[in-house]
Amino acid sequence: MTLYSRIAGTGSCLPPRRLSNADLVAELAAKGVETSDEWIVERTGIRARHFADAGVFSSDLGAEAARQALDAAGIAASDLDLIIVATSTPDMVFPSTACILQNKIGANGCAAFDVQAVCSGFVYALTVADAMIRTGAARNALVVGAEVFSRILDFSDRTTCVLFGDGAGAVVLQASATPGILASDLHADGRHVDILCVPGHVNGGAVMGDPLLRMDGQAVFKLAVGVLEDAARATLAKAGKTDADIDWLIPHQANIRIMQSTAKKLKLPADKLVVTVDQHGNTSAASIPLALDHLVRSGRTQAGQLAMLEGVGGGFTWGAVLLVL
Repeated sequence: MTLYSRIAGTGSCLPPRRLSNADLVAELAAKGVETSDEWIVERTGIRARHFADAGVFSSDLGAEAARQALDAAGIAASDLDLIIVATSTPDMVFPSTACILQNKIGANGCAAFDVQAVCSGFVYALTVADAMIRTGAARNALVVGAEVFSRILDFSDRTTCVLFGDGAGAVVLQASATPGILASDLHADGRHVDILCVPGHVNGGAVMGDPLLRMDGQAVFKLAVGVLEDAARATLAKAGKTDADIDWLIPHQANIRIMQSTAKKLKLPADKLVVTVDQHGNTSAASIPLALDHLVRSGRTQAGQLAMLEGVGGGFTWGAVLLVL
Protein backbone atom coordinates (compact mmCIF):
# COMPACT_ATOMS: atom_id res chain seq x y z
CA MET A 1 0.00 0.00 0.00
CA THR A 2 1.24 3.46 -0.88
CA LEU A 3 1.67 5.64 2.18
CA TYR A 4 0.79 9.32 2.33
CA SER A 5 0.62 11.86 5.14
CA ARG A 6 -2.35 13.98 6.14
CA ILE A 7 -2.84 16.74 8.72
CA ALA A 8 -5.06 15.35 11.47
CA GLY A 9 -5.04 18.29 13.86
CA THR A 10 -3.79 21.86 14.28
CA GLY A 11 -3.02 24.10 17.24
CA SER A 12 -1.54 27.47 18.11
CA CYS A 13 -0.35 29.62 20.99
CA LEU A 14 0.20 33.36 21.35
CA PRO A 15 1.59 34.67 24.65
CA PRO A 16 -0.90 36.78 26.66
CA ARG A 17 1.04 40.04 26.42
CA ARG A 18 -0.39 41.81 23.35
CA LEU A 19 1.10 45.08 22.14
CA SER A 20 -0.90 47.14 19.69
CA ASN A 21 1.00 49.52 17.46
CA ALA A 22 0.00 52.33 19.82
CA ASP A 23 1.43 50.40 22.78
CA LEU A 24 4.71 49.73 21.00
CA VAL A 25 4.98 53.29 19.68
CA ALA A 26 4.64 54.59 23.24
CA GLU A 27 7.33 52.22 24.54
CA LEU A 28 9.70 53.17 21.72
CA ALA A 29 9.08 56.87 22.23
CA ALA A 30 10.22 56.49 25.83
CA LYS A 31 13.50 55.18 24.39
CA GLY A 32 13.83 58.03 21.91
CA VAL A 33 12.74 56.00 18.86
CA GLU A 34 10.10 57.66 16.67
CA THR A 35 7.52 55.78 14.61
CA SER A 36 3.73 55.68 14.28
CA ASP A 37 0.80 53.36 13.86
CA GLU A 38 0.21 54.78 10.38
CA TRP A 39 3.82 54.18 9.32
CA ILE A 40 3.75 50.56 10.53
CA VAL A 41 0.35 49.68 9.01
CA GLU A 42 1.09 51.33 5.65
CA ARG A 43 4.38 49.48 5.16
CA THR A 44 3.61 46.12 6.74
CA GLY A 45 -0.08 45.65 7.52
CA ILE A 46 0.82 44.86 11.14
CA ARG A 47 -1.46 46.24 13.87
CA ALA A 48 -0.35 44.19 16.90
CA ARG A 49 2.09 41.56 18.10
CA HIS A 50 2.54 39.32 21.17
CA PHE A 51 5.66 39.21 23.35
CA ALA A 52 6.48 36.38 25.73
CA ASP A 53 7.18 37.19 29.36
CA ALA A 54 10.61 36.60 30.86
CA GLY A 55 11.11 32.92 31.58
CA VAL A 56 8.80 31.80 28.77
CA PHE A 57 10.62 30.00 25.97
CA SER A 58 9.93 28.66 22.49
CA SER A 59 9.35 25.20 23.96
CA ASP A 60 6.64 26.56 26.29
CA LEU A 61 4.71 28.18 23.44
CA GLY A 62 5.30 25.15 21.23
CA ALA A 63 4.12 22.73 23.90
CA GLU A 64 0.79 24.54 24.25
CA ALA A 65 0.27 24.58 20.47
CA ALA A 66 1.22 20.88 20.40
CA ARG A 67 -1.35 19.99 23.07
CA GLN A 68 -4.07 21.68 21.02
CA ALA A 69 -3.02 19.87 17.85
CA LEU A 70 -2.91 16.50 19.64
CA ASP A 71 -6.37 17.14 21.09
CA ALA A 72 -7.73 18.07 17.65
CA ALA A 73 -6.19 14.90 16.18
CA GLY A 74 -7.62 12.77 18.98
CA ILE A 75 -4.32 11.14 19.93
CA ALA A 76 -2.11 11.13 23.01
CA ALA A 77 1.44 12.46 23.14
CA SER A 78 2.59 8.90 23.80
CA ASP A 79 1.30 7.95 20.32
CA LEU A 80 3.90 10.18 18.64
CA ASP A 81 6.95 8.64 17.01
CA LEU A 82 8.41 11.86 15.60
CA ILE A 83 8.69 15.48 16.74
CA ILE A 84 10.21 18.21 14.57
CA VAL A 85 10.45 21.78 15.84
CA ALA A 86 11.22 24.62 13.45
CA THR A 87 12.78 27.52 15.34
CA SER A 88 15.46 30.19 15.08
CA THR A 89 15.13 31.07 18.77
CA PRO A 90 15.86 27.79 20.57
CA ASP A 91 15.68 27.52 24.34
CA MET A 92 19.43 26.86 24.51
CA VAL A 93 22.39 25.96 22.31
CA PHE A 94 21.64 22.30 22.96
CA PRO A 95 19.80 20.05 23.50
CA SER A 96 17.25 20.77 20.81
CA THR A 97 14.04 22.61 21.58
CA ALA A 98 12.28 19.51 20.23
CA CYS A 99 13.72 17.40 23.05
CA ILE A 100 12.73 19.98 25.65
CA LEU A 101 9.21 20.22 24.20
CA GLN A 102 9.00 16.42 24.03
CA ASN A 103 9.51 16.18 27.78
CA LYS A 104 6.98 18.94 28.50
CA ILE A 105 4.19 17.14 26.64
CA GLY A 106 5.12 13.66 27.87
CA ALA A 107 6.13 12.12 24.55
CA ASN A 108 9.53 10.84 25.70
CA GLY A 109 11.10 8.10 23.60
CA CYS A 110 10.23 9.11 20.05
CA ALA A 111 12.64 10.77 17.61
CA ALA A 112 12.92 14.54 18.15
CA PHE A 113 15.04 17.22 16.48
CA ASP A 114 15.04 20.85 15.36
CA VAL A 115 15.03 22.34 11.88
CA GLN A 116 16.59 25.77 11.33
CA ALA A 117 15.45 27.52 8.15
CA VAL A 118 14.20 30.72 9.82
CA CYS A 119 10.84 31.85 8.37
CA SER A 120 10.76 28.89 5.95
CA GLY A 121 11.33 26.51 8.84
CA PHE A 122 7.80 25.15 9.11
CA VAL A 123 7.64 24.36 5.38
CA TYR A 124 11.00 22.59 5.66
CA ALA A 125 9.94 20.66 8.77
CA LEU A 126 6.61 19.62 7.26
CA THR A 127 8.38 18.35 4.15
CA VAL A 128 10.82 16.29 6.22
CA ALA A 129 8.01 14.80 8.32
CA ASP A 130 6.03 13.95 5.19
CA ALA A 131 9.05 12.16 3.71
CA MET A 132 9.59 10.13 6.89
CA ILE A 133 5.95 9.08 6.99
CA ARG A 134 5.96 8.10 3.32
CA THR A 135 8.97 5.84 3.90
CA GLY A 136 7.36 4.23 6.93
CA ALA A 137 9.85 5.70 9.41
CA ALA A 138 7.00 7.39 11.31
CA ARG A 139 3.22 7.19 11.55
CA ASN A 140 2.29 10.02 13.93
CA ALA A 141 4.42 13.14 13.63
CA LEU A 142 4.20 16.42 15.49
CA VAL A 143 5.49 19.41 13.51
CA VAL A 144 5.87 22.68 15.42
CA GLY A 145 6.96 26.20 14.55
CA ALA A 146 7.84 28.20 17.68
CA GLU A 147 9.63 31.51 18.17
CA VAL A 148 10.45 34.21 20.74
CA PHE A 149 11.86 36.79 18.34
CA SER A 150 11.34 39.57 20.89
CA ARG A 151 14.58 38.33 22.51
CA ILE A 152 16.72 39.16 19.44
CA LEU A 153 15.25 42.52 18.40
CA ASP A 154 17.12 45.82 18.43
CA PHE A 155 14.57 48.23 19.87
CA SER A 156 16.58 51.19 18.64
CA ASP A 157 15.98 50.11 15.03
CA ARG A 158 12.43 51.01 14.06
CA THR A 159 12.75 49.26 10.69
CA THR A 160 12.92 45.83 12.35
CA CYS A 161 11.62 46.00 15.93
CA VAL A 162 8.06 46.79 14.82
CA LEU A 163 7.87 43.75 12.56
CA PHE A 164 8.28 40.69 14.76
CA GLY A 165 6.39 38.88 17.49
CA ASP A 166 6.36 35.65 19.48
CA GLY A 167 4.14 32.60 19.05
CA ALA A 168 3.83 28.97 18.06
CA GLY A 169 1.77 26.77 15.79
CA ALA A 170 1.63 22.99 15.42
CA VAL A 171 0.16 20.21 13.33
CA VAL A 172 -0.17 16.48 13.81
CA LEU A 173 0.74 14.66 10.61
CA GLN A 174 -0.47 11.07 10.28
CA ALA A 175 0.12 8.21 7.86
CA SER A 176 -2.82 7.71 5.51
CA ALA A 177 -3.88 5.68 2.50
CA THR A 178 -5.37 8.89 1.08
CA PRO A 179 -3.13 11.66 -0.28
CA GLY A 180 -2.80 14.69 2.00
CA ILE A 181 0.45 16.48 1.28
CA LEU A 182 0.56 16.44 -2.51
CA ALA A 183 3.91 18.07 -3.27
CA SER A 184 6.59 20.38 -1.92
CA ASP A 185 9.48 22.45 -3.22
CA LEU A 186 12.44 23.62 -1.10
CA HIS A 187 15.38 25.89 -1.92
CA ALA A 188 18.18 27.94 -0.37
CA ASP A 189 20.76 30.39 -1.66
CA GLY A 190 23.62 31.07 0.75
CA ARG A 191 24.85 34.00 -1.33
CA HIS A 192 22.25 36.11 0.47
CA VAL A 193 23.10 35.26 4.09
CA ASP A 194 23.75 38.91 4.95
CA ILE A 195 20.35 40.38 4.04
CA LEU A 196 18.57 38.81 7.02
CA CYS A 197 20.61 37.42 9.89
CA VAL A 198 21.66 37.49 13.54
CA PRO A 199 25.44 37.56 13.11
CA GLY A 200 26.52 36.81 16.68
CA HIS A 201 27.62 33.62 18.42
CA VAL A 202 28.83 32.39 21.79
CA ASN A 203 32.56 32.01 22.38
CA GLY A 204 34.11 31.26 25.75
CA GLY A 205 30.93 32.22 27.57
CA ALA A 206 30.68 35.62 25.89
CA VAL A 207 28.65 36.86 22.92
CA MET A 208 30.89 37.49 19.94
CA GLY A 209 29.67 39.73 17.14
CA ASP A 210 26.15 41.16 16.93
CA PRO A 211 23.45 39.10 18.71
CA LEU A 212 20.51 41.10 17.31
CA LEU A 213 18.47 40.75 14.13
CA ARG A 214 19.70 42.68 11.09
CA MET A 215 17.77 43.00 7.85
CA ASP A 216 18.04 44.70 4.48
CA GLY A 217 14.31 45.15 3.97
CA GLN A 218 14.40 46.17 0.31
CA ALA A 219 16.63 43.25 -0.65
CA VAL A 220 14.40 40.79 1.21
CA PHE A 221 11.27 42.18 -0.43
CA LYS A 222 12.75 42.00 -3.93
CA LEU A 223 13.88 38.38 -3.51
CA ALA A 224 10.79 37.20 -1.66
CA VAL A 225 8.19 38.14 -4.25
CA GLY A 226 9.98 36.31 -7.05
CA VAL A 227 10.97 33.11 -5.25
CA LEU A 228 7.56 32.62 -3.62
CA GLU A 229 5.83 32.63 -6.98
CA ASP A 230 8.44 30.24 -8.41
CA ALA A 231 8.13 27.81 -5.49
CA ALA A 232 4.34 27.83 -5.67
CA ARG A 233 4.33 27.13 -9.40
CA ALA A 234 6.95 24.38 -9.08
CA THR A 235 4.87 22.72 -6.35
CA LEU A 236 1.71 22.94 -8.43
CA ALA A 237 3.52 21.38 -11.40
CA LYS A 238 4.75 18.46 -9.26
CA ALA A 239 1.17 17.85 -8.08
CA GLY A 240 -0.33 18.20 -11.54
CA LYS A 241 -2.38 21.22 -10.45
CA THR A 242 -2.79 24.84 -11.61
CA ASP A 243 -3.35 28.23 -9.97
CA ALA A 244 -7.09 27.73 -10.32
CA ASP A 245 -6.97 24.64 -8.08
CA ILE A 246 -5.77 26.61 -5.04
CA ASP A 247 -8.58 27.19 -2.53
CA TRP A 248 -6.43 28.87 0.13
CA LEU A 249 -3.05 30.61 0.02
CA ILE A 250 -1.34 30.52 3.43
CA PRO A 251 1.93 32.42 3.07
CA HIS A 252 4.52 33.29 5.69
CA GLN A 253 2.99 36.24 7.54
CA ALA A 254 5.76 38.80 7.17
CA ASN A 255 4.48 41.75 5.17
CA ILE A 256 1.03 42.29 3.67
CA ARG A 257 2.55 43.76 0.51
CA ILE A 258 4.59 40.62 -0.19
CA MET A 259 1.57 38.43 0.54
CA GLN A 260 -0.78 40.39 -1.71
CA SER A 261 1.79 40.54 -4.49
CA THR A 262 2.20 36.75 -4.41
CA ALA A 263 -1.57 36.21 -4.46
CA LYS A 264 -1.86 38.55 -7.45
CA LYS A 265 0.85 36.69 -9.36
CA LEU A 266 -1.05 33.44 -8.75
CA LYS A 267 -4.26 35.11 -9.92
CA LEU A 268 -5.96 34.50 -6.58
CA PRO A 269 -8.69 36.80 -5.23
CA ALA A 270 -8.24 38.49 -1.87
CA ASP A 271 -10.71 36.17 -0.14
CA LYS A 272 -8.44 33.17 -0.81
CA LEU A 273 -5.47 34.81 0.94
CA VAL A 274 -5.22 33.92 4.64
CA VAL A 275 -4.04 36.98 6.59
CA THR A 276 -3.12 36.99 10.28
CA VAL A 277 -0.02 39.21 10.14
CA ASP A 278 -2.13 42.16 11.29
CA GLN A 279 -2.74 40.46 14.65
CA HIS A 280 0.64 38.90 15.49
CA GLY A 281 3.26 40.36 13.17
CA ASN A 282 6.07 38.26 11.76
CA THR A 283 6.46 35.20 13.99
CA SER A 284 9.01 33.54 11.69
CA ALA A 285 8.65 29.72 11.68
CA ALA A 286 5.44 29.99 13.71
CA SER A 287 3.56 32.20 11.26
CA ILE A 288 2.36 29.59 8.75
CA PRO A 289 1.02 27.08 11.32
CA LEU A 290 -0.57 29.99 13.24
CA ALA A 291 -2.37 31.08 10.07
CA LEU A 292 -3.31 27.49 9.21
CA ASP A 293 -4.81 26.89 12.66
CA HIS A 294 -6.70 30.19 12.42
CA LEU A 295 -8.17 29.14 9.08
CA VAL A 296 -9.11 25.64 10.22
CA ARG A 297 -10.80 26.90 13.39
CA SER A 298 -12.64 29.67 11.53
CA GLY A 299 -14.99 27.12 10.01
CA ARG A 300 -14.45 28.45 6.49
CA THR A 301 -12.77 25.36 5.08
CA GLN A 302 -14.34 22.34 3.42
CA ALA A 303 -12.96 18.81 3.26
CA GLY A 304 -10.95 18.25 0.11
CA GLN A 305 -9.97 21.87 -0.43
CA LEU A 306 -6.36 22.59 -1.44
CA ALA A 307 -4.10 24.90 0.55
CA MET A 308 -0.79 26.29 -0.66
CA LEU A 309 1.66 26.98 2.18
CA GLU A 310 4.77 29.00 1.34
CA GLY A 311 7.57 30.66 3.24
CA VAL A 312 10.72 32.66 2.71
CA GLY A 313 13.38 33.56 5.25
CA GLY A 314 16.98 34.15 6.17
CA GLY A 315 19.51 31.88 4.61
CA PHE A 316 18.17 32.78 2.05
CA THR A 317 15.61 29.94 2.24
CA TRP A 318 12.25 29.45 0.62
CA GLY A 319 9.75 26.73 -0.18
CA ALA A 320 6.13 25.68 -0.61
CA VAL A 321 3.83 22.77 0.26
CA LEU A 322 0.50 21.93 -1.39
CA LEU A 323 -1.86 19.92 0.78
CA VAL A 324 -5.43 18.70 1.04
CA LEU A 325 -7.37 20.06 4.00
